[in-house]
Amino acid sequence: MTGDRHLLVMLPPHDQRTASWPARLESAVPAIRVVRPETREETIEALGRADAAYGTLPAELLPHAGRLRWLQSPQAGPPPGFYYPELVRHPVRVTNMRDTYTDHVAAHTMALVLALARGLPRYMRDQLAPLWAPDWSPDSVIPLSEIRALIVGTGAVGAEVGRLLAAFGTEVDGIDARQTVAPPGFTRLHRPERLEACLPEADLVIVTLPHTPHTEGLVNAERLAMMKPTACLVNVGRGQTVRLDALTEALDKGRLRAAALDVFETEPLPADHPLWRRPDVLITPHVAGAGPHADERRLAVLVDNAKRFTEGKPLVNEVEKANWY
Repeated sequence: MTGDRHLLVMLPPHDQRTASWPARLESAVPAIRVVRPETREETIEALGRADAAYGTLPAELLPHAGRLRWLQSPQAGPPPGFYYPELVRHPVRVTNMRDTYTDHVAAHTMALVLALARGLPRYMRDQLAPLWAPDWSPDSVIPLSEIRALIVGTGAVGAEVGRLLAAFGTEVDGIDARQTVAPPGFTRLHRPERLEACLPEADLVIVTLPHTPHTEGLVNAERLAMMKPTACLVNVGRGQTVRLDALTEALDKGRLRAAALDVFETEPLPADHPLWRRPDVLITPHVAGAGPHADERRLAVLVDNAKRFTEGKPLVNEVEKANWY
């Protein structure tokens, strides 16, 4: 502590959108003092006195954070490498920004689903041609009121997507490791060990999972082969959960109808990747969380947790560090 105030370090690199945060955080939580170092030397000096930090803490700086007791991640699911072994073993508590853009991701997910259901990827390509080629065949669309969706991950985003799908008449099943009660709109909720039994029954599989040691590569060649050849796959969680080579092969061999992806194993997706050119794939560049109020919501989480930290209360969105989420 600095006097009777707790010191919080905003770790570089800095984002201009957070430039006003130190003053606003100090105003909202008088027991917090905020510093925003620019250089490595300033960061090391500040970490030596810090009780808390916001941002990404590299492994080489962790030994300098001898007093650190709380680290606030700037994302719900930070990039790979955030939870390195030394940080996992360290006693510091980590919180994330879970549930700050649920509405944006759910709306984006539904946009992807509806686009696939109505064949929009094809018509978007026809528009560029330009080509007038209406398809009136009954199987050119996916009737959402007649299908079963499987949502893999029924946290805040998955639960909201399921609720929205149910409004279209879709039968919605869920898979989740933590939830024990089916969210509104869901017909059934299953444990993760039921995934392989559920995949063959689903017409639409939506993955909203975080990247953890248990979810990495979850959607692989073996599990893709379990899906119906008429099924669609949507991933709005983290790219590391779906093996892109296996997905490409499944599409090449007609084992899936289509896919829509907002996240990828490698980002940006390389320009020469075959998924870019497939008419049965819809790609958005990791923008599902885009929308208004995101920065204010993230600041609200930081302020709430700062108050709780200074008052010795439980923190919100605390992470199981060994599971990265």
